[in-house]
Amino acid sequence: MNFAAPASVIRLTSLSVVVALGLLAPVNAQNQAQPIDPNSPNNLRPTAQNNSLLSIEGGERLMKEAEQAVASQNYAQAAKKLQEARQIYNQLSNFYQQLNSSFSGIDNRVSDSQRQKALLTAQKRDEATYQLALVHRAQNQPELAVPLLVQIIQSQNPTRELGKKAYQQLLELGFVDAPYPRQGGSSSSSSSPKK
Repeated sequence: MNFAAPASVIRLTSLSVVVALGLLAPVNAQNQAQPIDPNSPNNLRPTAQNNSLLSIEGGERLMKEAEQAVASQNYAQAAKKLQEARQIYNQLSNFYQQLNSSFSGIDNRVSDSQRQKALLTAQKRDEATYQLALVHRAQNQPELAVPLLVQIIQSQNPTRELGKKAYQQLLELGFVDAPYPRQGGSSSSSSSPKK
């Protein structure tokens, strides 16, 4: 019998395992050190820590930083922070909606909790979007503000306070010409006789 061939296969296999483990260790270290990328919609890192970016608190920190940047008239920095906050809140809202859907009919308590969080984070996203639109207006960039304001109206509905404020901004920009809500009357459209 020839035992030399199996021994060389075992040595080669052992060497392959050692090399593979050596290559994996730096990859794992890199994964642990990388910050959360708000542009990655599939980033599912845990958020139990208060310093996590993918959390309501992380979004609030970004909003405060944006507010400080606006106060110092650093509109470019404010726009960057508001865009990041929008992305964080949008991701959170989507994740909570997915959890709500997953638990619907299984555990209504968990489902309702996730639905409330989805609504809260969607509201915060729309508030960040509105602030970003205002920053674009301050930078004399209505072409960037208009799409954001329209998104807010779609998300909020024109009858809600933030939707009304967004529509008012569109009116001030001259993008729309019909005031809403109408002054001194109902907000429903007038009916004209059919021909």
